[in-house]
Amino acid sequence: MDEQELIALSKKKILFVCTGNTCRSPMAEALLRSRAADVEVKSAGIHALPSMPASDGTRAILEEKAIAPDHTSQAVSADLLTWADLVLTMTRSHKEAIQLLFPETSEHVHTLKEFVDDESEEVDIADPIGGSLEDYRQTAKEIERCLDKLTHKLANL
Repeated sequence: MDEQELIALSKKKILFVCTGNTCRSPMAEALLRSRAADVEVKSAGIHALPSMPASDGTRAILEEKAIAPDHTSQAVSADLLTWADLVLTMTRSHKEAIQLLFPETSEHVHTLKEFVDDESEEVDIADPIGGSLEDYRQTAKEIERCLDKLTHKLANL
């Protein structure tokens, strides 16, 4: 991705992807939307059931941050991938699944951490589903660290 493409992203569409579209990707979607009004954001899941609400933990975290947890799940589709200028996945396996199922989109699919050049040892953002509220807080903190880098990257091109 060259500098011109990155500049264009500051006014474009970002799709976050996780497994079920009830924890990580809706959290990332809501958190980015709350801090970057000039970017359109959606989320989806590789194995998402349609019209499920965000998980209780995700809703609780968003409410703690005074963000309305208004979300219903949707599965990754060709239409969503075509809509998005940038697809950011929570794990390497999500990225690989999209690239396998939709090879024409491979060029603009990255894990969130690789796109922002996150230097942590873990390349995936762990799924907090079934975990404690503290697990969700840790996931939110990890996503927010990446979103800080993402918004900085987009703003400073």
